[in-house]
Amino acid sequence: MQFSEDELLKRAELPKQLARYYHRFYKGKIEISLKVPIRNYDDFAIWYTPGVAEPCLEIRDDEDAAFEYTNRGNTVAVVTDGTRVLGLGDVGAAAGLPVMEGKALLFKYLGGVDAVPICLGTRNAADIISAVRWISPTFGGINLEDIETPKCFEILETLRKTLEIPVWHDDQQGTALVTLAALINALKVVGKNLRDVKIAIIGAGAAGISCFKYIVKAGARPRNIVMCDSKGILHPDRDDLSGEKRKVAELTSPEKRGGIPEALEGADVCISMSRPGPGVIKKEWLRRMNDDAISFNCANPVPEIWPWEAKEAGVRIVGTGRSDFENQINNALGFPAVFRGALDVAARKITDEMCLAAAHAIAEFAEERGLSESYIIPRLEETEVFVREAVAVGLEAIRQGVARRKLSRRELEEAAAAKIKRAQEVLKLLMREGLVKPP
Repeated sequence: MQFSEDELLKRAELPKQLARYYHRFYKGKIEISLKVPIRNYDDFAIWYTPGVAEPCLEIRDDEDAAFEYTNRGNTVAVVTDGTRVLGLGDVGAAAGLPVMEGKALLFKYLGGVDAVPICLGTRNAADIISAVRWISPTFGGINLEDIETPKCFEILETLRKTLEIPVWHDDQQGTALVTLAALINALKVVGKNLRDVKIAIIGAGAAGISCFKYIVKAGARPRNIVMCDSKGILHPDRDDLSGEKRKVAELTSPEKRGGIPEALEGADVCISMSRPGPGVIKKEWLRRMNDDAISFNCANPVPEIWPWEAKEAGVRIVGTGRSDFENQINNALGFPAVFRGALDVAARKITDEMCLAAAHAIAEFAEERGLSESYIIPRLEETEVFVREAVAVGLEAIRQGVARRKLSRRELEEAAAAKIKRAQEVLKLLMREGLVKPP
């Protein structure tokens, strides 16, 4: 069905119009529920005192026993300071809570993972690191979320080195692996090779820099990549660059100068993760790209350019971060399954290789179903992809020696499928019984 531009704009605005009413109606999106039977009040003696002392003593002697005796092995902290909340910027910790609850909802429904929002009342990197260390005995993994650059890089790397549980920054690793999966398949559709294409990355924050790293790990040549920040193309002669931006500038195309229009000149691929549009990228700039161009415009809540405008500019394959347009490049395809796989083997970390395994699992799943210009990446309702991805992550963790548990492929498939199915079936049951009411 074809829609006019006005109809498309109205559809794009609908979620925003409903969100305030729905959130107030339910007063949030998550709650704690019980997973053990209470047959009568005598059962409290098992689940609490005096019986609970026995698993406590086991864990005292072997801390890893907590993964067997408690829900630690299926619980993730979603940690933010609210300094770079999706599409909104620095709104503060409390205002970031609806997003963190939404993240927890996706963790549970798509991955069967219990996630707890932790909105910290500090913006100091050292304090955030300390806070996560202090709470880490409660959790099987840490998901860092919506923390501004450059401190997000320091926080992630410090915690990855010091904690014995997976620590992940979704704006870095999650965005990068899902984007890579979409790019792998888009290049297959247009008949181009990752090693040869010229890529413009618009936005040099955590997402853009991590996309650069993962695309290079997957086989792209750094010298074929151009990256822009708000001041223009990153290049070694700029004296305002430091840290990760400086590293990228030293590796990428050295001869390019200018801004977004110049970065797109002769490019095969545009990956933009900058600021909400529309109008951040213009049609006439996309016309400077090569034939059979690919453009992923992923700013939220509004992409840098509307997808129909990109198509009008001659782009062949368009992706955005939104579910109401084709080719949604959505972190939700990544983090629930990556943590599902990591938690099922009680991994001590999430490595880059585990993320690359997830990206290839996503890409292969879509390819098996038939690629096209409007289908380069699975849709969220294709829930089988989460099991496939979790298995790939778990097997890679075992291969790399970072898993506490060693499970077979079949055991990993059964574990992931059972946990995801349970989460979804419990919600359906509550809805049927009227315990979760329609809005």
